[in-house]
Amino acid sequence: MAFLFRLYPILYPTTKAYCLRYKHYSIDSKTIHFLCQLKLCRTIEGLKPLSSLLIVHGLHGDERLIGEFFRSCFRLGVPRLALSAFRRIQNPSLGLHNLMIRCLCHNGLYEDILHVYIRCRVSGCPSDEFTFPFVIKACAALGASGIGKEVHCVVFRTGFENNLVIQTALVDFYAKSGCMRTAHALVDRISQPDLVPLNALIAGYSLNGFDCEAYEVFRKICLMDLKPNLSTLASVIPVCTRLERFEIGKSLHGLSVKSGYFLNDFLVPTLISMYAGDTDICSARKLFDSVPLKTVAVWNAIISACTQMQKPVEAFMLFRHMLKSNTQPNLVTFVSIIPSCEKYITKYSGLHAFAIKHGSENQPSVLTAFLSMYAKLGDVDSAKGIFYQMPNRNRLAWNSMVSGFVYNGLWELSLDVFCEMQCAGFDPDSVSIVSIVSACSKLEAVFLGKSVHAFSLRRGFESNLNVSNAILAFYSGCSQFWSCFNLFHKMPIRNVVSWNTLISSCAHSRDMEMAFTLLYQMQEEGLEPDLVTLISILPGFSKSKNLGQGMAIHCCAIKTGFDLDVSLVNALISMYCNCGDLDAGRLLFYFMPEKRVVSWNAMMTGLRLHNLQNEVMGLFGEMMKDNQRPNHVSLLNILPACYIELQGKSIHAFAIRTGIVQETPLLTSLIIMYARFDDVNPCILLFQMGNKEDISLWNAIMSVYTKTNNAKMAITIFSDLLLMGLEPDNFTILSLISACVQLNSINLANSVMAFLLLKGFDKNVIIGNALIDLYARCGNISIARKLFDELNGKDTVSWTVMINGYGLSGDGKAALDLFLQMELSGIKPDSFTYSTILSACSHTGLAKQGSKIFKSMAENGIPPGVVHYSCMVDLLGRTGHLTEAYEMVKELPCKPSTSLLESLLGACRIHGNVELGEKIGRTLSVLDPENSRPYVMLYNIYASAGRWTDAERVSLIDGEYIWAICLDGSEKASVLDKQRLSSG
Repeated sequence: MAFLFRLYPILYPTTKAYCLRYKHYSIDSKTIHFLCQLKLCRTIEGLKPLSSLLIVHGLHGDERLIGEFFRSCFRLGVPRLALSAFRRIQNPSLGLHNLMIRCLCHNGLYEDILHVYIRCRVSGCPSDEFTFPFVIKACAALGASGIGKEVHCVVFRTGFENNLVIQTALVDFYAKSGCMRTAHALVDRISQPDLVPLNALIAGYSLNGFDCEAYEVFRKICLMDLKPNLSTLASVIPVCTRLERFEIGKSLHGLSVKSGYFLNDFLVPTLISMYAGDTDICSARKLFDSVPLKTVAVWNAIISACTQMQKPVEAFMLFRHMLKSNTQPNLVTFVSIIPSCEKYITKYSGLHAFAIKHGSENQPSVLTAFLSMYAKLGDVDSAKGIFYQMPNRNRLAWNSMVSGFVYNGLWELSLDVFCEMQCAGFDPDSVSIVSIVSACSKLEAVFLGKSVHAFSLRRGFESNLNVSNAILAFYSGCSQFWSCFNLFHKMPIRNVVSWNTLISSCAHSRDMEMAFTLLYQMQEEGLEPDLVTLISILPGFSKSKNLGQGMAIHCCAIKTGFDLDVSLVNALISMYCNCGDLDAGRLLFYFMPEKRVVSWNAMMTGLRLHNLQNEVMGLFGEMMKDNQRPNHVSLLNILPACYIELQGKSIHAFAIRTGIVQETPLLTSLIIMYARFDDVNPCILLFQMGNKEDISLWNAIMSVYTKTNNAKMAITIFSDLLLMGLEPDNFTILSLISACVQLNSINLANSVMAFLLLKGFDKNVIIGNALIDLYARCGNISIARKLFDELNGKDTVSWTVMINGYGLSGDGKAALDLFLQMELSGIKPDSFTYSTILSACSHTGLAKQGSKIFKSMAENGIPPGVVHYSCMVDLLGRTGHLTEAYEMVKELPCKPSTSLLESLLGACRIHGNVELGEKIGRTLSVLDPENSRPYVMLYNIYASAGRWTDAERVSLIDGEYIWAICLDGSEKASVLDKQRLSSG
């Protein structure tokens, strides 16, 4: 190694006299020599031999020498050489430890700081007040919340928790990590905080979306008579912009001028953005023009302001002036200018070409911006092309690709890219987690979403508010309400978005009491509901009992100034209509200053729900006169109001002309409309042109075939959808069971039952009820009863269907026993249940029991209807209690129907009651004079009694002949003089 020492006098002539013969040097002189050489070293090539000599002569123990070597390495830009030398030191001193960490921090090598710190901790090297601030800063920069919290514990354990510099660093760390509650608590522990920790707190609140809290800290600074500095102003002005407190922002502008910060490169862009937020583009432009030396950040701010104000031409002109001024655009420039051509793919392609021309196409940040925007434009292939051709993909590029797939609904591809990202060695950050949780929510992949939640906890993202809100929305969207509430209560900090997610979840599940309670708790915690809160909770109010709560929300909207928002007014119209207050809904609608298509649809939907079909038609006409273009929701409202098929065909033609006929909900509604008029051919054509992958279309055509009594075709359609690989839903199965009822085939019923057991549909109560009815109508009452007994969660319909089954099979006693069992089980019979049990009593002649049940209806709060009276009249008539039956007819609250009187007239014939038959015949001749059936029945009554003269008297009807069937089966042509009959 002697030649190296001989080389130094040549490399550095000033030390020639000193370096004549190294063999006479002592250790101290060598140290002095090295120090001199390090001071004079100006190149990396000269530094590397010195590193070798340090190793050869074992001078790593000389702290002064090795420290100077470290400084030279960082000064010449070779930090890896310094790190290599540091690793050779077995027991580094605290001084060297701090020097290395400080130099690494100044060069932004935060990961290396943590490696050095951990190595020194393992080797037993202590840390002091000069170590911790840099280590904590590295944790904040890397988002290493876990390591940062461990360092905080070490600080506390070693007694440095009261050091102001360390406290300030910890405040900044927790603020950047999203742990704002901890950051605020640390500031409160500082006896006399200065601007630095308070500025860190403002920046943290601003970064995490807590603008109101950031503004309160700024007010505290002012109350403490602390003078805001540049960092304070740069943090609080964007907060004022987002809070729309522009007057305060302008005052801060004046303070910046007074304090001499006016032309600061960091402050001017925030001021331009503030004026743009106030839609004061003139002031923003004046401020921009007043800056003599415009940096790229200033150019970016004014370009972004023009884009935000929807002035794309001005934005492009400024972009051109920027290029002429020889200012090189960066990522923010492209991000600022790109939204100006979002709707114009040609301009966007031109901008991409410009980036390539000026050599920016290889910059990862610029490529990422173009990748993101191609994805937003829906050009996924171009986005993928850019991504897979990028030479050096960073985390931002991976995140952009994941979010691009999510944005375009390609959720499975987003999951694939997320996995590729980790395989490529990139750890997902909070942005990645938010995107991938959204994909899991859309796919309803509960297990996968929970895995992402576990991953986020393991990586320390539980304190990140955006991640927590995204996971909260995932659980809400997948109906995992327990997990949703559990996560919500564990969140260290909650904002309005968190509360909105939970309130919306409760409203969606119709738990309005809980939604209203959450709204109250939200206000108790000092958070005011925003527009999203009110719009989220309103759809849950859909019953008349919710009207008071809905009106309270309306009052809250007026109080907070949201009552003029079109979206909120639309939600209020729907709420009032759903809760039965149509007048309030109409009042809101007609006083709206600006009606949109959604507004018309909301009002039409409300009218349709109340069966006001004529008003729906009239409102649709007004909508057309108002030059509003109906969408498929408008047509969905108008189709049920069509009284004749020609109206429906006109709507169909309009849908074809406007190109919205391909919407599956509209197709199914058209199918149902044509089926209402028994026109099956258009239904088949509409089905054939629809999206066969949508099960609702198959459900519609199956219901058409069952409605038109073409059960075999309905079964065929069901087989076809299974062959296509589609999974039937509850509506499909109910249509299938209806078809089986029509065919009345026990073998087919058994096959359907096997399929339902295989797919697990038998656990659904509604389908279980339909199966009970199917087997009862097919005559297998034993299987029907077995299904009934095994059904979990029986409702009123379940009991009613089983009672009806016993009635159909003629087992009135079993029907009565089941009815009694139903009452004892606590299930309250409804109107349909009573009509079913009365019908069963009627068919089996149980007059006494039927009368008792009929009298109990009023006692149970169910007033008898015409159907119940008909059942009782039929029951009394069948059992020969004709006088009681006639008295019941006379006590009817409304006029008796023709069918009811004909039923009683038939009972008179059976039991030979001529006098009562004559009375009923007179009544029928007045109610329905054109109906010939009563005269035939009256003729048969006279004939049965042997009163042929009276029989001949009723046989002439206005000169026309009717055919009356005598008891002996012979046919006799006779004529009835209607005038004589009506006159008595």
